Amino acid sequence: MSNPGDFAYTVKQQADIVRIVGDYVKLKKAGAQNYSGLCPFHGEKTASFSVHATRQFYHCFGCGVSGDVFSFVQKIENITFPEAVRLVAQKLNIPLPKANYSSPAEAQEARLRTVLLEVHEKATAFFQECLRRPEGAHAREYLSGRGLDEETIQTFRIGFAPDSGFLLRDRLKGEYGEEVLRESGLFSWKENPELQAPRSARDDKGEPGGQRPTANDQRPASSQKPPTAAAMYAKFRNRVMFPIANETGRVIAFTGRTLATDEKAGPKYLNSPETAIYSKSRVLFNLDHAKEAIRKLDYAILVEGQMDCIAVYAAGFHNVIASSGTAFTELQAKLLGRFSKNAVVNFDPDTAGAKATERTLGLLVEEEFQIKVLTLEPGFDPDLFIRRKGKDAYIQALKRSQAYFDYLIERARAQFPVRTAEGKVKAVNHLMPHIQRVPSRIVRDGLAAEIAQKLGIDSAVLRQELKHVAGERSSAGVKSPIEAQITDAEKVLIRALASATEIQVAEEHTSARDGAEEEFDPARQAHFTLSSERLHIGLGTESLMEVLLNAPPETADVMGLPLGDGDRALLAAILMKEEEILTQGVVEGAIRALRRKRLNHRLREIDRALDGPSRIADRQQRLALAEERLRVKLALRDPGLADGRTA
Repeated sequence: MSNPGDFAYTVKQQADIVRIVGDYVKLKKAGAQNYSGLCPFHGEKTASFSVHATRQFYHCFGCGVSGDVFSFVQKIENITFPEAVRLVAQKLNIPLPKANYSSPAEAQEARLRTVLLEVHEKATAFFQECLRRPEGAHAREYLSGRGLDEETIQTFRIGFAPDSGFLLRDRLKGEYGEEVLRESGLFSWKENPELQAPRSARDDKGEPGGQRPTANDQRPASSQKPPTAAAMYAKFRNRVMFPIANETGRVIAFTGRTLATDEKAGPKYLNSPETAIYSKSRVLFNLDHAKEAIRKLDYAILVEGQMDCIAVYAAGFHNVIASSGTAFTELQAKLLGRFSKNAVVNFDPDTAGAKATERTLGLLVEEEFQIKVLTLEPGFDPDLFIRRKGKDAYIQALKRSQAYFDYLIERARAQFPVRTAEGKVKAVNHLMPHIQRVPSRIVRDGLAAEIAQKLGIDSAVLRQELKHVAGERSSAGVKSPIEAQITDAEKVLIRALASATEIQVAEEHTSARDGAEEEFDPARQAHFTLSSERLHIGLGTESLMEVLLNAPPETADVMGLPLGDGDRALLAAILMKEEEILTQGVVEGAIRALRRKRLNHRLREIDRALDGPSRIADRQQRLALAEERLRVKLALRDPGLADGRTA
């Protein structure tokens, strides 16, 4: 929680949560102060995620998450609170002070991430420098042969990792310790440095040679030590280096394409391992360059590899991204969905590529994307297609992109001969898992008719099968945990108590005028009545109202009060639906409703005491209760319900 005077408070006062959240979620105006969009924290069919512009908080009516601008950034970026504060400050161009952390472990983790970003930036510059050197000539020839000009190379910060295993290490070890170098993912090392080959056994490049410890080596295991910086060597050698950046443009990993052709070259493409700053399932290659074009054009071109992505981007299609050579994941689908829900998938048309396309399509369908599939001629990936046939041919191919299910139906017809009953059964079984992923029952019904027509199947039979499949389909929706029996009167008084911060802000900018009639203050009225009459005692909202009643007068952030998760979610839901103005009549009406509720409750208690199975026998007590019952009944007949003291 941020407090007046600290840096987080300063940043929060200047931050517009609609703008910050809008960088991650496509928001639409949904009322005077509300904006809505699809929740980035759970899958959903319709928008249940709301942002309140005035109160500067968000709430999802689907999964129940809520919070302020910092908790949003913290959750979506998977970072600590101090890091979230700093990230928001950077977005607002606010100078950063020295960071404070809640624990040594949190501070160490944040420092490691910061240092790893620095290491990757310096490694990127090193690889770029090596590409310009004479030893980078082979890499430059390779890039030229792939049709990349100098501008494209600079845009993507492409570099070259030299054949030596120690140049990068020596560049970095003077600035960074061994632990940082190990955690960076840029280096490998001998598990037992004392058993390394002597210098004479190393190859002419200075890399560790092939000498291994023998069975006759009797040195004790206790002599084995952790790898030192001297024992480390570069993981990437003799490779063209493609930096992988996060969506803000910070380099977090690399892909290295080998230039060697011998049996010791290793894999054609070598990727960084996962580190404290890199999780491959959460990153989309080129999103940092493409996100604005994706927003503007309202669709993304999704390709498989980095070279394909770079080639398509260089041809002028700036809304292109890649899955970085890994299987497309649910997290990547959610990440892309922040910018657009429309995608053209252009994976390789070979068997492996087709299967990858189908997996990707399935994930995108579950995330409510509108999808088209771009299939190029056999033997062509996007990179080769553009180099051989040109930009205009790719534009025409984009225009011929097929709708998602048209593509799948064609694949099913190609794989299974639908002229036979057996072929039709196999084709339907092939399509069923894809149909099952479609969230909308109406869309599924329409697809059933289309599939039946194209496969020559009785649509009634297919619909029956679809109905069965749909019945087994797990619901993606999540019921809100705050769907409690809360009366409208309670909601009004909670809003009134929470409005105290708005009154304070207003009073700071206005001056009293002598003789002017005092303006109605809903917070003051609700606070006075609930404090004196305790009308909230015994209600489901008692704990929430109690916190609001006891909030310090200087509280500027009602959502930051010490509330339980349930109460915070309930408060967010109530404040997000401020549909009527808190006039004096509205607040007083809510107070009367709670008074009436309490009087009715007391009347039931008296009736049980006088007439129930455990009725009171003492004559004096019964007489007192009878008199009280009369007073309560008389009070209930009064529209104003007096001041609540009857009961």
